[in-house]
Amino acid sequence: MADRPNATIPWFLVAASFVLLLLVLYVLFVGYLPSKQRVAGLEAELKNLYRREAELQTRIAQQDQRYALRERQISALTTERDTLIRRLEELEKLLAAARGQRH
Repeated sequence: MADRPNATIPWFLVAASFVLLLLVLYVLFVGYLPSKQRVAGLEAELKNLYRREAELQTRIAQQDQRYALRERQISALTTERDTLIRRLEELEKLLAAARGQRH
């Protein structure tokens, strides 16, 4: 088939190409770019939340350590108190026995 020098462009094809171009531009600028910005914002927020969680985990670990130290101190003080009470009772018995021998 020979090339037709006077071939006209089908206007329907031109209109469809233009509509396709508009659709691509709409998806790119109205849909994709704002979504990409939103994703970047959400990633930053997520990073901030992870940082905050790490801080809270650190604070919880510190509080757990302080709690364990207090528990050990309380246990040591309770043991010391019980030892002192037993010693006091022994000394009271000795004192009572010494007073009994004097009379």
